[in-house]
Amino acid sequence: MLIYQIGQVIRALFNFYEMLIVVWCILSWFPVREGSLVGDVAAVVNRLVAPYMNLFRRFVPPLGGIDFSPIIAIFTLSIIENVVLPLLGALGTLL
Repeated sequence: MLIYQIGQVIRALFNFYEMLIVVWCILSWFPVREGSLVGDVAAVVNRLVAPYMNLFRRFVPPLGGIDFSPIIAIFTLSIIENVVLPLLGALGTLL
């Protein structure tokens, strides 16, 4: 039962981070003033997402002015989630 709850928390964290990436993409479309509430939110989201996104931006250059690295980043998170959760489930059956 504890392993199931840990798995649900891990799944929620993966989903939350994927949503942060989407929010980061949407915020990048609009000009943001520093010092405003939206600017503060954008700064926090950028600090959480930018290091992960920079991993993919090194390998996936923008094509035609469109940055496809967020798609690759979300796809990679999904793959990691689909590997980690079954391993956690297998660990739960062993215990």
